[in-house]
Amino acid sequence: MATTTQQRIRGRPAHTPGPTSLIYTPNGRKLISAGSNNAIRVYTTGSDGEPNNVDDCQDSNTAVVATDEFFITGSEDGTVCMYSLQTYSLDKILVRCTLPVRDIALSPDGKWAAVASDELVVKVVNTEDMEKVLYLREQSKPVKHVSFHPSGSYLAVSCTDGVIYVYSMSTETPQLVRKVELLIQSLETDAEASSRVEWHPDGRAFAVPTATRDIQVMSMSDWERQRAFTTGHLGQVTAVAWSPNGALMASAGADQKIFVWETKTQKVLARYDYPNVIALAWHPTENILSFTNSDGELFIYADFLSADHAPLLKKGLQPAPFIHDPLTETSGNVRRPLTNGHKEPRLARRGSLDSLDDILGSVDGLDDEEDDWVIDDDGAGYNEGLNRFGKRDNGHLDGIDQVPGKRRATHDSWRARLHRSFQPGSTPWRGNRKYLLTGLNLTGFVWTVDQDTHHTVTVEFYDREFHRDFHFTDPFLYDKACLNDNGTLFSCPPYNGNPATIFYRPHETWTSRADWRTQLPAGEDITSISLSDSFVVVTTSTNYVRVFTLFGTPFRVYRQKSSPTVTCASWRDYVLTMGNGPVGGDGSTRLTYTIENVKRDEVCQSEDIVALTEGTEIQSVFFSDNGDPCIYDSTGVLLVLLHWRTPGQARWVPLLDTKQLDRLASGKKEETYWPVAVAQDKFHCIILKGGDKYPYFPRPLLSEFEFKIPVSSAPTNAKETEDSDGKGANESAKLEESFVRNSVTLGLLEDLVEGTSATHIQRADLARKEIEVDKVLLQLLAVECRESEERGMKALEIVGLMRDRSGRIVEAATKVASRYGRGLLEEKIKEIAERRLRGEDGGLE
Repeated sequence: MATTTQQRIRGRPAHTPGPTSLIYTPNGRKLISAGSNNAIRVYTTGSDGEPNNVDDCQDSNTAVVATDEFFITGSEDGTVCMYSLQTYSLDKILVRCTLPVRDIALSPDGKWAAVASDELVVKVVNTEDMEKVLYLREQSKPVKHVSFHPSGSYLAVSCTDGVIYVYSMSTETPQLVRKVELLIQSLETDAEASSRVEWHPDGRAFAVPTATRDIQVMSMSDWERQRAFTTGHLGQVTAVAWSPNGALMASAGADQKIFVWETKTQKVLARYDYPNVIALAWHPTENILSFTNSDGELFIYADFLSADHAPLLKKGLQPAPFIHDPLTETSGNVRRPLTNGHKEPRLARRGSLDSLDDILGSVDGLDDEEDDWVIDDDGAGYNEGLNRFGKRDNGHLDGIDQVPGKRRATHDSWRARLHRSFQPGSTPWRGNRKYLLTGLNLTGFVWTVDQDTHHTVTVEFYDREFHRDFHFTDPFLYDKACLNDNGTLFSCPPYNGNPATIFYRPHETWTSRADWRTQLPAGEDITSISLSDSFVVVTTSTNYVRVFTLFGTPFRVYRQKSSPTVTCASWRDYVLTMGNGPVGGDGSTRLTYTIENVKRDEVCQSEDIVALTEGTEIQSVFFSDNGDPCIYDSTGVLLVLLHWRTPGQARWVPLLDTKQLDRLASGKKEETYWPVAVAQDKFHCIILKGGDKYPYFPRPLLSEFEFKIPVSSAPTNAKETEDSDGKGANESAKLEESFVRNSVTLGLLEDLVEGTSATHIQRADLARKEIEVDKVLLQLLAVECRESEERGMKALEIVGLMRDRSGRIVEAATKVASRYGRGLLEEKIKEIAERRLRGEDGGLE
């Protein structure tokens, strides 16, 4: 532990022994402290003189917060008062509580003050209009601490029952968004130990003391534990404070120590011996740390950090300490898209020997004395924003994105938005865990745990009678995986000078060792992998598609036309690759795909467009159990590729729109779906609730949904379904959807039978599927005949759609028309039957 010892400074007697608190104003000019006596001290930064005292205040002040214009205190008598920093006098009483006030938090804009007291309700009062009060009532015990998010959109409440309640403050009525349990300890409201939530300045995480005397960081995006500051205090932590830029953390404890930690490494940089410290405050801009203790003393420690560590305070905003920071995890081939209309910062161009800039810049006094020769004598703004050559810059012009339809000023001020590469079935890190694979088939799933020095990988199967789960230590840090009945495929990125590597492990083999590992060329990163019954497919950051046999023999290497690469999938001998194609009208690249049979070296579809709506992203791509390419997009629509074996004939057909599921019809459920597989003509998925975007642990159960093609919307008015016409329309809509759905599955089965060596069972299924389509049409015909004779044209059209050539279905259609007394329709159906018997078309004329 690297520590620095500093000379001990003397404390200033500010208050009587008891609870104390302190705060800097945002501009750092004033330091305000409050304590058990009826005096509030206001110190001026940089001055050694006596502080300004506010004597007209309540006794036993327990909390203080401040802006540049005023400060607010809370006392044990339940009074919350606002004081002016100009007159150092009482401005107004904001709110009163029936029990002692324990903490106050002020929103970043200074308009709202959250008050925690021994009451069960947290009051959030408007500092400008004290009649506006919000109430937080979800907690069942008194509240010890409150803390505003740096954006002011959230408020964290540390309750005495050991639970953190996080409220959203962006709506008129605060909403509870999260209850964080098993993180902080249960403390009494008057305990010196702290359970306060300390938000990191970047707003993505917070730190909080735990019962184990550590300081734990938790991310706000997934509410998972991240890095922790450990092996520091030997007593309970009494105060924690981030430095203004988040690069450092100061903590005080009952062990009479103050530690300074480096955020990036969670290591102790300095240690100070000061007893009974219960409040800490960093100066907003200078190397000063102030703190108070329970003896009523105030310490203002100038040059708090040594010369070796002081430069850390001068850095820009530093990130919160994540185990796996999502801001730094991007694929190797992802170019960070620029916001349209803004250029990348670039260094100033060095002038040539006769550069105009250099010539003008070398004229003495031009910059300082002659750049104001334009006189703004009429107030028209001629002299506003002049540059060094006496000309106005373009600061007065609107941004490019703010004026639709305007031409860009330069050719390089705009770049297309690219689709990022991704691994189907993989999830981001959440804490120290992530799924390497959660879908693509019904074989199993793969997950990994970060152990700092290595990973541990677990492979679990749904059918444990067929395969056994296995677990191994992973020093290669695998970040992608694929799994099927033959084996498991892994890949890892370049690490510590080692190139990217793929590793295949078969489930069963008749030799002693059959797993293999291959390293890719240096400088090449893996963007996605896929595994079929025949081949291993790898796409890379150099836009190569590398195909290996199941036992590691290189089979194909070629460069993908659409780049950068996005993802890939495979089934038997077929490989599907996706990449960024031409730019569309919305400024985003169009996602294109290519399907080829790598064994026969034949291309089925070449650089065709993936059918996505504007602003939609692809979430997963995989093959169904029958070998049909499927995609699932960010709007919750499952699509399948029809006629993909015929070049130029492929089209994306929707099989299911999850937003139209019956379970969501009431509007009370808020859930999304994580795709796993398409098998047995069903969509298998994981239901995500509570706003989650990815599945997490423990492993959720699989759910399955029948296909339902979005043909029409369900009736929105209940009265529409009460009368006979409404019931008939509803029944007709269901049958129409069934007809379209069965036609799609029939088309997929026909392509399979024609394009492969179909088995007898598959051919029998094809004949049975044709009969099912005709039966649906027969039911739809019955509905039309039952409704009215005016629907005769549509009824006859339905008969023309029937595929049956034996005549039995058409004969049944004649009987249906006869049953409902549709004589004219019956005659026309017989005419269709006669034409079919003669070998003619048999459809409508």
